[in-house]
Amino acid sequence: MNNKFSNEFVADEKNFALLQETMWGPNGIRQSEELASFFTITKDMKILDLGCGLGLSSLYLAQEYGATVFATDLFADPTENDERFQTLGIAEKIIPMQLDATQPLPFAKRYFDVIFSVGAYNMFGDNEEMLPKLIPYVKKGGYIAVSFPGLKYDFGDNVPPEMQSFWAVPEVARTVRGIEWWKDLFSKAEGIEIVNISEMACHDIAWKEYLASIDPCGEDKWDLDMMAAEDGKYFNTIQLIAKIV
Repeated sequence: MNNKFSNEFVADEKNFALLQETMWGPNGIRQSEELASFFTITKDMKILDLGCGLGLSSLYLAQEYGATVFATDLFADPTENDERFQTLGIAEKIIPMQLDATQPLPFAKRYFDVIFSVGAYNMFGDNEEMLPKLIPYVKKGGYIAVSFPGLKYDFGDNVPPEMQSFWAVPEVARTVRGIEWWKDLFSKAEGIEIVNISEMACHDIAWKEYLASIDPCGEDKWDLDMMAAEDGKYFNTIQLIAKIV
């Protein structure tokens, strides 16, 4: 896999500082570059970035390809994101919005060339309704590409002892699933052709970079504790790419 953009971005001192401040999870720049390697993106495309957080995935899409990106998130402040994009010199290519992906989307059908989501889709897409809801907003021949934390296999009722305290959190138990579970869910949707469902190659380094940015005494310490308990045995990062047919 070509990770030239990610490696150069991380190597730049100013960009690295930006990463430290804006990662809400495993490095979204790396996940974005790997996801985008499965299809062609051009500067005349319109991309809906669902759950963009503080904008790392949108930054990548606008800076690397010059595409027009609708940077949407339920929790991130669009004004703060816009100010960040202005500082980076890419604000003219990105439309920041606050948006709840579970609600009707305020866009025309077949408006987007790509729907993109890094680190968020499992939070709202763990059901049979979401993917069919998104498909009509993408042009024929376009793509839906998502990545998120997952498991090498589903725990079911056999949660490993070291993970039980974390799985006691309902949101974790609901949204962190095995790759086979996600394959089955995506296979039920009509109007798409599955291009790729696999573990991401960038899993280890994306998590390493994120965990290194966490204050051991801060509110994100929970992630440090969880990944220390997991110790590389159970987690992966899952990517799913589907073409609209």
